[in-house]
Amino acid sequence: MSVPREPEGGAPVLALLQFPTDYPIRVIGRASDTLRARIDAIFSAHVPDLDPSATTERLSGNGNFLSRCYTIRAVSAAQVTALATDLKACPEVLFVI
Repeated sequence: MSVPREPEGGAPVLALLQFPTDYPIRVIGRASDTLRARIDAIFSAHVPDLDPSATTERLSGNGNFLSRCYTIRAVSAAQVTALATDLKACPEVLFVI
């Protein structure tokens, strides 16, 4: 996830959302034994009521990359921003969408 951009109207993108809201976040990294646990720990720190059934996972065709999509119940733009910042700081994470 990138820093909120301002559309033509000038309002930040996250400001257009009404909280609380279901918010999907996809995390992609190189497949490893520790990637899933690290990502789960970051999500747990920011989303204490994370529903494991709202998480999907997909391995790339060659098995080199792992994509996990979490749908969280976001309560504020600050929560989403902090979560994305911590995910991007994880050395095993390549992309946050």
